[in-house]
Amino acid sequence: QDWEQRQEEDTLLIERILLLVRNVLHVPPDPTEEQQGVDGDASVHDRVLWALHISGMDDLLKFLASAQVEQQWALHVLEIISLMFRDQSPEELAALGQGTAGAEHGEDTRELETLRQRELAEKRTRALQRPSRHSRFGGSYVLQGLKSIGDRDVVFHKGLHNLKSYTHDLGKEPRRVPRNRQAA
Repeated sequence: QDWEQRQEEDTLLIERILLLVRNVLHVPPDPTEEQQGVDGDASVHDRVLWALHISGMDDLLKFLASAQVEQQWALHVLEIISLMFRDQSPEELAALGQGTAGAEHGEDTRELETLRQRELAEKRTRALQRPSRHSRFGGSYVLQGLKSIGDRDVVFHKGLHNLKSYTHDLGKEPRRVPRNRQAA
């Protein structure tokens, strides 16, 4: 609903939901439970963040943070976002983003270069395989059931794609009618 059409109850409900999300993210980690998990296992905080992502709550938070008409929730959203990044340091986040992007970029560049080299090699082999001159001879075909002069079948010297436009007048000069005898 737009903010103009919201009732007071709707506004209170939105605020309560944002406070609930904030309070859930604010729960400190339990060191005993964190030590029991496997090294690669996600922490409780990470699982909560994944559940928020699956539910689409992160998209709603992005909307609330960027919408001009929803500025009244900006501090709640800011607090929720700061709690989302609670366990990470800014240096780790920046290095993580740069490291994977740089490595992926380099890998993609190498992969594209190998594909380009392979394509050029295939192009060279195809160029060497085909003859350099093109034969314009398209072949001769006998049209059975269509009689030419006499009792023989028509011999067609054009390509098969021209067969649909075949008439007996193909290649003949049309007879010119003098201007004074042309129909009006």
